[in-house]
Amino acid sequence: MEGNAVDAVTVAGAVMDQDFSILGLFWKADFIVKAVMIILIGASIWCWAIIIDKIMRLRRLNFAADEFEDSFWSGGSLDTLYDRVGASPREPMAAIFAAAMREWRRTSEKGHAHGSSLMERIERVMDVTANREIERVERQLTILASTGSTAPFIGLFGTVWGIMNSFQAIAVTKNTSLAVVAPGIAEALFATALGLLAAIPAVIAYNKISKDMDRYADRLDAFSNEFSAIVSRQLEGDS
Repeated sequence: MEGNAVDAVTVAGAVMDQDFSILGLFWKADFIVKAVMIILIGASIWCWAIIIDKIMRLRRLNFAADEFEDSFWSGGSLDTLYDRVGASPREPMAAIFAAAMREWRRTSEKGHAHGSSLMERIERVMDVTANREIERVERQLTILASTGSTAPFIGLFGTVWGIMNSFQAIAVTKNTSLAVVAPGIAEALFATALGLLAAIPAVIAYNKISKDMDRYADRLDAFSNEFSAIVSRQLEGDS
């Protein structure tokens, strides 16, 4: 009985001597597990950078769209507004307006402003511009989806590798005490935690940003339809 008590105290002391801090687990980990940890930490940092950038950019775009719509519906001349925003504005809604006005002016200069195909060309130009602008805003968004779907499996790979190291340590030392098993198990669980740490925010942010992007795309589509109606009424009035 006393021998068992001494062994238990010895094992407990050995376990306590192990450094189970984050840095300790990292430095004592196997090369493969370290690589998995580095990949997951890098993916998490990259995802957070994308998340912050997309959230801030969507806020700026919605604010710029509010300002442009205020100018558009202020009752001023469309030509004056076009001259003010320029031929190649950076804001998507203004870019759609500029592309339509550019096509309208180009056709008017050729003397075909009342052609039956003018509206089709204007609508096509606005659709192409809107798709291009949305694609530009959505760039790198797939990284969040990819991280959310692959990070848990990368972490699981690190977990499996850490457990394999634990079994190898048991086989070499022929000892199943916690002092032998605990470090490998801790590394394995840490890799799993890093995988979840990278995946969970990425999935949540992807769903949120995708929904906001869909809402913004609907806003651009609504503006395109409204502007098409204005152009159509203008052409009917001139005919």
